[in-house]
Amino acid sequence: MNENKLMDQINAIFSIFMVLFYLGAGIILLFYFKNTIVDRAVLIISGSVFISYGLYRAYSTYVKIVKAFFKHDDDNI
Repeated sequence: MNENKLMDQINAIFSIFMVLFYLGAGIILLFYFKNTIVDRAVLIISGSVFISYGLYRAYSTYVKIVKAFFKHDDDNI
């Protein structure tokens, strides 16, 4: 296993944690901050953006994981 493939695998695993962070932050903003100083509209917009970016990042992480863990070096696809 070469160094570049190992780094791709480490980055793919780190990306999983970032997906969980973005989705968790979006859920917390949408559902758990009800009585705060921040306006409800701001919480809904920022929570929706976090969840949307988390879903986008989940898809790109899935592609990274498939490429880093399940593709061989001799695959030219």
